[in-house]
Amino acid sequence: MAGVVGAVAWGIGMALPLVGAAVAAIVLGVLVRALFAPGPAFDPGIRFTGRKLLQWSIVGLGLGLDLGEVARTGLESLGVMLGTLAVAFIAAWALGRLLRVPGKLTMLVGVGTAICGGSAIAAVAPIIRPRDHETAFAISTIFLFNLVAVLVFPPLGHWMGLSDAGFGLWAGTAINDTSSVVAAGYAYSQPAGDYATIVKLTRATMIVPVCLAIAALVAWRGDGNAGSGAGAARPGLAKVFPWFVLWFLAASALRTAGWVPEALLAPLHRAAVALMVLALAAIGLSADLRRMRDAGARPILLGLGVWAAVAVGSLALQFAGGQA
Repeated sequence: MAGVVGAVAWGIGMALPLVGAAVAAIVLGVLVRALFAPGPAFDPGIRFTGRKLLQWSIVGLGLGLDLGEVARTGLESLGVMLGTLAVAFIAAWALGRLLRVPGKLTMLVGVGTAICGGSAIAAVAPIIRPRDHETAFAISTIFLFNLVAVLVFPPLGHWMGLSDAGFGLWAGTAINDTSSVVAAGYAYSQPAGDYATIVKLTRATMIVPVCLAIAALVAWRGDGNAGSGAGAARPGLAKVFPWFVLWFLAASALRTAGWVPEALLAPLHRAAVALMVLALAAIGLSADLRRMRDAGARPILLGLGVWAAVAVGSLALQFAGGQA
């Protein structure tokens, strides 16, 4: 099913390049799921396509990137990235108290917005052990603003006259899920997509120190036994770490060393983008709009506030540092 949606999205991207295949894939996937919910038989394939193929598409994109550029981009984005992490956690804490959202749900929304959406929520949940409905609320809220970001960031970036690097830095630091960052970045331009991908992968590594810090806080406070998941094992570093980042860097190293023939760079890039479109179609097909409706108003308002604070904070930091 993801293949059919991806193929249609690819055609839309060719016919409407301003929309792009990536954005079309997510939107079509969501619409198909809402109108014609896939049966359980499709779930394993959709999960595999949405997770594994996305990771391998990013690895494939690494074959077109010079490792020196990767290191340079990571260093250039470090200040904005750390600043947006701080903004996300402060905004989540303040708005959570103001809206009287439960503490664990607030933490999940804050972590998901600060780092990488559902992946970060999945990594943190076994540590803080929230109730099942809190995890569902957080993931639904995060997904809603991922989708909004994919649709509104590219036109806003053009309206503000952001450079390719400026938009890539904004998308990579202000959109929380990898798939949404990739979709928004490449909808803007290929250089913006390349830059946003590197920034996002650098940001994703923050899962490790954040999880360690939260685990230390939970241990210190002794409040990790609440919720329906009290028996869940806490994840180790090997389970939390985004290993595809290392493969991305390995692919970039091959490109930097000149071991990838120039004649293969263009077809390899097209293949990686095709995998990405398939993965985004699968992610759209896995989104349940009813969960968003059932999440309630306060988590949505919390997610909106944190997302807006990070988006504005990222731009402010960029303009202050002359990086826009």
